[in-house]
Amino acid sequence: MNWLIKEEPSNYSFDDLARDGRTVWSGVRNPVAQKHLQSMHKGDFIFFYHTGGVKAVVGIAKAASAPYADPSDKSGRLYAIDVIPVRKLRSAVTLAAVKADKAFASFPLVRISRLSVMPVSDEEWKRIEAMAG
Repeated sequence: MNWLIKEEPSNYSFDDLARDGRTVWSGVRNPVAQKHLQSMHKGDFIFFYHTGGVKAVVGIAKAASAPYADPSDKSGRLYAIDVIPVRKLRSAVTLAAVKADKAFASFPLVRISRLSVMPVSDEEWKRIEAMAG
């Protein structure tokens, strides 16, 4: 399965992930995003999306672990996952470009823009990679 995770680049960017080599993806609070996070498997590919002023898919990462208890959650109900970088995209794929392509009409990034973790179908994955060059 393929996924997309979102983060404000001023908080943690793809370049930060590339520098660190690995990070804990924690702090996800939305129940739907949590459901998606819990569905991830070690080895799944992940698009890294910058929110805020950038609004673009900028890199590819990989799930480096299965979901586990979020260390930042005192309730013990939330999950986290370890993420490692794969590569930065040659060209960022903007939200505007995705929205302009009718093939993405049902893509969660277009329909549920506030969701921080979402599935990406194989067809959507290939199309975004092609758009990135």
